[in-house]
Amino acid sequence: MIAKIHSLVPCGFDGELVEVEGDINKGLPAFNIVGMANKTVNEAKERVRSAIVNSAFSFPTKKVTINLAPAELQKDGTYLDLPIALSVLVLSGQLTQRDVANKLFVGELSLNGELRPIKGVVNVVEAARRAGYKEIYVPSKNLSQASLISGVNVYGVDTLQNLYLGLNSQIALPVASEISKQRQSDKKADSRMVLLDHIRGQESAKRAVEIAIAGHHNILISGPPGAGKTLLAKAAANLLPDLTNEEVIDLTKIYSIAGLSNDEIVRSRPFRNPHHTASQISIIGGGAGPGEISLAHKGILFLDEIPEFSRTVLESLRQPLEDKVIAISRANHKTIYPADFMLVATMNPCPCGYLGDSTHECSCTGLQIQNYQKRLSGPLFDRIDMVIDVERVDNKNLRAPCSSQNTEHVVVKNNITEAIERQKKRYGKGGVYNGSLSSFEVAKILKLESSAEKLLASASEKLSLSARSYFKTIKVAQTIADLDGSNIIRQNHLAEALIYRKR
Repeated sequence: MIAKIHSLVPCGFDGELVEVEGDINKGLPAFNIVGMANKTVNEAKERVRSAIVNSAFSFPTKKVTINLAPAELQKDGTYLDLPIALSVLVLSGQLTQRDVANKLFVGELSLNGELRPIKGVVNVVEAARRAGYKEIYVPSKNLSQASLISGVNVYGVDTLQNLYLGLNSQIALPVASEISKQRQSDKKADSRMVLLDHIRGQESAKRAVEIAIAGHHNILISGPPGAGKTLLAKAAANLLPDLTNEEVIDLTKIYSIAGLSNDEIVRSRPFRNPHHTASQISIIGGGAGPGEISLAHKGILFLDEIPEFSRTVLESLRQPLEDKVIAISRANHKTIYPADFMLVATMNPCPCGYLGDSTHECSCTGLQIQNYQKRLSGPLFDRIDMVIDVERVDNKNLRAPCSSQNTEHVVVKNNITEAIERQKKRYGKGGVYNGSLSSFEVAKILKLESSAEKLLASASEKLSLSARSYFKTIKVAQTIADLDGSNIIRQNHLAEALIYRKR
């Protein structure tokens, strides 16, 4: 007798269908799993056996063989515990093939038959819907995330016994569509949030941050210790626009795959702040899943004191900064994760931090300064749209009263919202910013008045701008024009954009 249960395992940012085939024969009692199963899947034998027995079912005393097809696909994780258990129940006649036909099952079993949440449930449901399945059974604790995917019935399962009763129509299992009103808790403003009103002085830096957020431009903030560089980066995070429904799904998928959110929906843009000792794999991904650049998707990757990061880590950022995705190749497979993040970085002007400071004398030699600043290679620096220098704020201005209305932050956020709406109208869809345009799109879509064209030609020659820097200057100028309510890039817009080209 053969049993067939349909399942699915996440594979990168997508999912792969797996058919769990079961066979039972006479012979010495045995329970074998074949089909490129790793150690975690092989250990399912003990979990499944105990779960079946402890759920008041009987485990057959015959030779049971489970095949996971396709055999060439590497199976990892605990997603297949539930379908393996169901295959055994069908083989032993405790369920019929009709009970499980045209349905898809995923879930990890505990020894007492309870279902534990799995990683990547959004990937599973999305891929199952794309494959044409209408009924999907997942652990109840994953139901909230599963409710993000419409057009399919997703049922929550607490125990193996409850699933048995549900398949036999003896009880009603909870459905994701009923929970999709979700546990969206009212988000109250966090009193610890950094807003522009909390930062004294630094008006030019605040303006640069406003432009960077409005156009999704990568920005580097340079200045001495205590000048407010980190505060500016944290304030930038609170200027980001709300997530769209599509972005909520993408982010929830990423965080679920990474095991950072198995039962909650991600509703705010990420602000990832890795330490400078982070490894290349933790930043790029490829170990146990997505790295920091993917966890920062549709948000900010903040690299504080960027020269302190290793050279290999910084150089590995070049491709994803350009392509907005990261392709991780291993011996037998290739995984692609989205990585459309905005880079916000800070640095001191020299190793001691006081180069050019009016109150502290720099103790670094010329060679030390040169070597320190060269830690950012030319190709990486070329991918940074804006560079702003900040100076220390006079101590007597630090205790100036702060408005309780946060008016500056509100005004700037409204300006950003209006600029983003102009970009949405110009490009015909949301999620496309000036900073993400290709050089072809810049030449085709963006328009400069004649005086701006002349200024750009002159500046390009004097500053020896690379082709990438040339187009980045135009993109920043377009964002300034959007903030100014102009559909054409004027001379003053371009002049301000050129201020942010430092190399």
